Amino acid sequence: MLGSISCSSLSTQVLYPSPPKPGCCTARRLLVRTGPCENSVEKSARLKTMVVGCKKENQEVGFQASERLYLGMDFGTSGARFALIDKQGTIHAEGKRQYPQYMREKTMDWAQSWKTTLFSLLEDIPVHLRPHVASISLDGTSATTLIIDSNTGEPLARPYLYNESCPDALPAIKSIAPVNHTVCSGSSTLCKLVSWWNNDNSDKTSTILLHQADWLLWLLHGQLGVSDYNNALKVGYDPELDSYPRWLLSQPYSRLLPVVKAPGTSIAHLKGDVRTLFGFSEDCIVCTGTTDSIAAFLAARATKPGKAVTSLGSTLAIKLLSTTRIEDARYGVYSHRLDDKWLVGGASNTGGAVLKEIFTDEQLEKLSEHINPMESSPLNYYPLKSVGERFPVADPMMEPRLHPRPESDVVYLHGILESIARIEAKAYILLKDLGATQVEEVFTAGGGAKNDKWTKIRERILGLPVSQATQTEAAYGAALLAMKGA
Repeated sequence: MLGSISCSSLSTQVLYPSPPKPGCCTARRLLVRTGPCENSVEKSARLKTMVVGCKKENQEVGFQASERLYLGMDFGTSGARFALIDKQGTIHAEGKRQYPQYMREKTMDWAQSWKTTLFSLLEDIPVHLRPHVASISLDGTSATTLIIDSNTGEPLARPYLYNESCPDALPAIKSIAPVNHTVCSGSSTLCKLVSWWNNDNSDKTSTILLHQADWLLWLLHGQLGVSDYNNALKVGYDPELDSYPRWLLSQPYSRLLPVVKAPGTSIAHLKGDVRTLFGFSEDCIVCTGTTDSIAAFLAARATKPGKAVTSLGSTLAIKLLSTTRIEDARYGVYSHRLDDKWLVGGASNTGGAVLKEIFTDEQLEKLSEHINPMESSPLNYYPLKSVGERFPVADPMMEPRLHPRPESDVVYLHGILESIARIEAKAYILLKDLGATQVEEVFTAGGGAKNDKWTKIRERILGLPVSQATQTEAAYGAALLAMKGA
């Protein structure tokens, strides 16, 4: 059992080098003492200085004393963010935190780190805005899994992170799950649950499985055992039937599965001790959350079938809003439910990480200026960092193809950008061939969205309108879910 989790982040003492002015958002360094969980204030001072951005004069944005605000938080791989919006979607405050480095027996104590960060974000919300917060929601990384003591809410083992694989559980899962089901992957939540179940010798009578978002929300509302159908997808929940399937419920470990609700569903009011500590209103509610990728899609506000978001980050990931559900584990394609529609997604191993191995950021910017995006490149590459591709081509032995390299770096970059655009086009064609709605418009997120020449190349290759998403932060999408729940 992780004993340090029992120490309360609610007793955190916040020390300001100088008091902030009332009603004003300031840049401030928070030095946090967490009592028995920390040996020194210097250790927890790794929580970095964060600037909360908000309007200088609330009157300028039409803010009234009676107006309600909606808080979303995004817990990513290395840190967390918050966004506070009104019903028009205007951001009134936002900020971010890196996860503090809590170590336990030479390994990272992720649960304690997430917990500390959660309450640090609440502390970072401008004091004068907290009473106006009507609802709260948050997202977490997909398939990040915790096994919890159902009596205390404490983790019974270290969390299984989103990218951890448990191949030892795959044979057992493949023997009960449908062919090519989402859970038939070593990194699925169900694989992590089964691996723990088979290898842990402790008493399992008082245990429950929660996802990262579920557990963090529990710290706010106190109703243990509630999840959402986006997070629960990779544990085997069927969002179309709105229930766990029979093949899963017949297993002995199924009693650990949480109750599942739609994302953005009101769960309970904010716990009294949290409300009192931070100055939130008595009627502030906490809502079910979602995964980080779903929240990022929601932020783009692509609400009609045929609208899609391509994320041009380290890898190329696409999500398409469809009227039909698509599942195919061969390509890593699966669908999340979004109300009465489906968010179909897949991710290629190509993307910005390949570009950054060849060019610096400065080179990418300067070379792109000399590219004519209306001219087709004759170069045919398949840019990969290492061997293997899954989507839109399922080939674990595929070799990276970045040769021949022309003498001109401008020509070379043009060829790479256009080749990635062709891969993106093939991905949307594959989704259509699998039965998804035809893509009609693409919004772009990630670092690649800032490259105008690449955008024009992609428009030409895709034959579709392509634009940068106005909002790309997952915290903003989580705030929209909070608004829905309110």
